[in-house]
Amino acid sequence: MAISKKPFAALAASALALSVAACGGSDDNGGGGGNSDNKSAAGSKGGTAIFFNGVRNTEHWDPQRMYIGRDLNNSGRLFYRSLVAYPASNDAKEGTTPVADLATDTGKTDDGGKTWQFTVRDDVKWQDGKPITCEDFKYGASRNFATDVIIGGPANYLFTYLDIPQGKDGLPVYDGPYKKDNQDLFDKAVTCDGQTITYHMKKVWPDFPQSIASLRYLDPYRQDLDKGDASNFQIISNGPYKLDGNWTEGTGGTFVRNENWDESTDPIRKALPDKWEFREGDQDEAIYDQLLADSGDAQFGVTERRLPPTDYGRIDEVKDRYTQVESPFVDYLLPNFNSPVFKDKACREALAMATSRASWIQAGGGDRAFKPAYSVINPSVPGYTENPKFKSIPDEGDPAGAKAKLAECSAPKPVKIKFTYSGGTPTSDKQASALKDAWDKAGFVTELDPLQDTYYSVIQKPDADFDVTWAGWGADWPSVGTVIPPLFDSRINITKSSNGNDYGNYKGGPEVDSAIDAAYAEADLDKAAQDWAGVDAKLSDDVAYIPLEITIFNFLHGSKITGYSNNVSTNGYADLAVIGVSK
Repeated sequence: MAISKKPFAALAASALALSVAACGGSDDNGGGGGNSDNKSAAGSKGGTAIFFNGVRNTEHWDPQRMYIGRDLNNSGRLFYRSLVAYPASNDAKEGTTPVADLATDTGKTDDGGKTWQFTVRDDVKWQDGKPITCEDFKYGASRNFATDVIIGGPANYLFTYLDIPQGKDGLPVYDGPYKKDNQDLFDKAVTCDGQTITYHMKKVWPDFPQSIASLRYLDPYRQDLDKGDASNFQIISNGPYKLDGNWTEGTGGTFVRNENWDESTDPIRKALPDKWEFREGDQDEAIYDQLLADSGDAQFGVTERRLPPTDYGRIDEVKDRYTQVESPFVDYLLPNFNSPVFKDKACREALAMATSRASWIQAGGGDRAFKPAYSVINPSVPGYTENPKFKSIPDEGDPAGAKAKLAECSAPKPVKIKFTYSGGTPTSDKQASALKDAWDKAGFVTELDPLQDTYYSVIQKPDADFDVTWAGWGADWPSVGTVIPPLFDSRINITKSSNGNDYGNYKGGPEVDSAIDAAYAEADLDKAAQDWAGVDAKLSDDVAYIPLEITIFNFLHGSKITGYSNNVSTNGYADLAVIGVSK
């Protein structure tokens, strides 16, 4: 799942819970911990809360297209519900165990996970009062297959598991509800019997309920209201809040109470504020000027923007409103395999050797902000193995080795490259400059290309104009199978209009794809970990990516926020399901 430096992703809960104890509640950092409270543990209903999105705009509110952690978290706590969801708990086990949401239970399987069955509650409604039906869930699932319209989401999981054949192009032969080619095959794979929906898989999927709880791609959707690509910012609520008017990209929108949400049907969302006002466009520094001063509306504010390093010296002033937790995300770089420069392996190896993760980390705030990463997989994910190739490169890089390898690079000298990154803040621009300095010392000539408003929708285009780009990722739920395949399986990142999450356009071919299949199929977890390590070794040998660091979240909230809690057992963000405001 992509991170918003925007790119959710589930981290192994026990490790993240430990990181909260170590990072969030100690006297050293003054943090309130991952489950800190302010004023009261619960709060009362009423008032208006503010969520500061900052300069990184929401790219999709369409549930089938959404794949950014912040937005998955917020929408699932305020206006979207699914069959199952994660409870508002930071207990390591409880917080990552799905509970029934719009379904009557957490799903049934009699064959080890090859067939899953859920029954939709008969007392839940959409915001206009219409009942939520099994057919709404079936239609929502069908939208994932319209790969020319519904772009950017985690459809690859359905392509991998749902029992629909693939065509010669590698895509499922069913192409979604707009074209309806081979609709009969989808109708066999996903069936409705009254309010009971059944998903038929081509292979066992034991953690299917975790997939539903972590993402939004299997949320219900209203066929009569579907406008295809024009639905990107349309919100059809079935949760406690609904959008008041329209969502304006770059500005935001306001959510008010949904009168057709019945609290008695919802075991998760307390829905305390009367309104949630979402604001986009403010720089991180401007947001934190207000939060640190605890002035005006900021008293009622929360954010997913991280405290700028220039403000670290003020943490002691606000330690009762400050939280620090180790996130589930890894930041990494991607050489573009479509680039004339990085089609050459020697050029990619030179880039990896020239990269100074130490300079990147220091420019971003040092060890309060990041820990060095030696794989695209977060260490807390079961099956993690440190990648020896990346570990062998010093954190400061290897300038001499990079120069020697660059001499073998077939690109014209000097080797000019464009670095596209998620910019728009002084910190991100400073980090990009630190990478540029290290690369240029090795002999590259680097052009910096910051993107400010939207990011992933740009780098997801196979013909995007960059040589190297930044990305962030965390496991969708605690499994290596939700990291490597979504990013590097060539069979699921193959549409003409999008590279999925394979932003560097890497195609490992049969060797990598068969190794992924072998790791998936291995039931012994220790052996599976070895298999995944083997796939990661091949990726590092190809320099499919270059790991940078593990992101540490450090957030501040306003003094009139009550019951503040971070979802430390799943994603690290503020849990809007339980937050309220004092009057």
